[in-house]
Order: sequence, then structure tokens, then C-alpha cells
Amino acid sequence: MKALEEREAVVLTPEHVPIRLFPAGLGARFFALLVDAGVILGVSSMLSMMLGFMSGFRMVLVFVISWGYHVYFEVRHQGRSPGKRLCGLRVVDSRGLPVTFQQSFVRNVVRVVDSAPAFYGAGALISLLDRRSRRLGDIAADTLVIEERSAGDPSAAISGARRFNSLQNPRVLRRLRRQVGLEEREFLLALCLRADFLETRARFDPGNGRSECERRKPRTRTSGRAIH
Repeated sequence: MKALEEREAVVLTPEHVPIRLFPAGLGARFFALLVDAGVILGVSSMLSMMLGFMSGFRMVLVFVISWGYHVYFEVRHQGRSPGKRLCGLRVVDSRGLPVTFQQSFVRNVVRVVDSAPAFYGAGALISLLDRRSRRLGDIAADTLVIEERSAGDPSAAISGARRFNSLQNPRVLRRLRRQVGLEEREFLLALCLRADFLETRARFDPGNGRSECERRKPRTRTSGRAIH
């Protein structure tokens, strides 16, 4: 948990609202890479068998599939290739915005350096040294691979907080009834019943609220026995 908090990136929006981004770990990115590599290998093999008699065109097509695969999914599918979607990852701008075509192109061109000397050895080493687990392509393109996390349900927290409402404690209620007199009870009841008709200033100023309620309430006085 502490290591995750150290890798956490906080982005401040123009409205001064902090957004927390959680950079993906090396293990999740490696598994997503294996899935994407399997998809690329399968499509390339199938097309090679279909177009085997056109060797020159086949090489160009395999190159386009290998390097255009990531660019296409990052730009057209909100930064999620099939492997990243399976692992719950997404490529975003360092500010949390969707990646542009230029950024995706740069990070995938530098992929040649990251994949050296064998199966992303350089990229893995840089990711381990970087605080946000970025490889060289991410650093050059100013991008970030993050974990997708669903927002918590606020209604669950609110419903759970009701259990700790002190006004539901019978002991507190008995003390309130003893300390709040009849006149205060009538005032609070009148204020609640007429809250929608009071002026804005009267709602937040007890003095104005009392005078406003006195002016608007009916002539007959409410019986004290009706309020417990």
C-alpha cells in the first residue's frame, strides 16, 4: 500500500479539483503486453498464410500490424488495447487526458529502444527506476499507463454513517427534551413547517427566522401537548 501511494500521481484540474491517478505496476503491464503480442502474432500469421505468394507486401503488412496495432487502440479506443482492457489498464496523458495521435506515435516509435536487448529488457529496467513506472516511450511522449478504478458508491457510506447518528440514541434524546423548552420546540416546529416560505436571510439567521415565523404563524397558539 505504501509503495502504491508513492507511485500515485495527483493532477490538479483548472477548477482546482485534485484527481488521483494510480500508475500500473510492471507485472500488470507485462501480462497485458503478452496478450497483445499473442493477438499480433496470431493476426500476422494468419495474414502471412493468406498472402504467402506476395512476400514483399506481406512484410509491409506485418510491420503495419505490429506497430500500428497499439497506435490504433490507444487513439481510437480510449487508450486500451485488448491486453490492457483485460488487465484493467489505460494509457493517458500525464494530466489524465486521452492520448493524442502524436503522443501515441512517439511512445510506440520509442518502443524499439524499450524492447532492446530482448523482450523489453530496457523498458522494464527504466520502469523499475521511474517513480511512476514509465518506460522510455512514456517519458518521451509524456504519457502514463494507469490502473482503472471504479468510483466508490457514496450512498453506501451515507447509509453506514446513519448508524452513528447520536440523535438516534435514546439517552441523547431524553437530554434534549429536558433542555429544550416548550417555546423553543414551538419555534423549531414553526421554522421547519415554514422553511420553504422564509426568505434566504431568515433561514440562516435565528433572529430573523424567529421574527419571520412570528409574523407568518396563525393567531391560535399550538398546544404544548401536541409536541413530544
